[in-house]
Amino acid sequence: MADDQKQISASDELALDALSQASKGSGVKDEVEQSNELAETLTSLQNLIEKHARELTRIDGELKEKRQSLKSVFDNDVQLIEAREEVEKHNQAMKERKVQLQNDPQSTSLKIDVAELNQQKKELEETLSNHLVNYHALTNSMSFDTSDGDQWDFSIKAKIKAKKL
Repeated sequence: MADDQKQISASDELALDALSQASKGSGVKDEVEQSNELAETLTSLQNLIEKHARELTRIDGELKEKRQSLKSVFDNDVQLIEAREEVEKHNQAMKERKVQLQNDPQSTSLKIDVAELNQQKKELEETLSNHLVNYHALTNSMSFDTSDGDQWDFSIKAKIKAKKL
């Protein structure tokens, strides 16, 4: 394998030298010599391409084989299979317990409370937003003072609504 790499490297150098010489050209050489050199260069380049392509194909095959072997190691390991089965049992038990908790009256009551509070929050945010827009229109200020002496900043956002039909 190391010899193949040395041979490929040497072939690379030869092809590059030949291409370099062919591109420089010489005013003394006649067309037949230049044509022969170009043909030689192309042949060397084609051989080099073929060697690299064959090496790449060999490596691809070896990679495929090694990946399959690695997959087989994991697929056939008894301890790993048992651990996966344990995880699956625990996941199933967790799902079942979660469903039980979701159906519990206390959970249902808490979900309803959360939904109601979210609705109140949304309504209050809309009202506050309208008041802040009005406050900004009157004062051109992006902050307001509180009764205990603090100052709160706010921002105003604009949204584009869907086009009415």
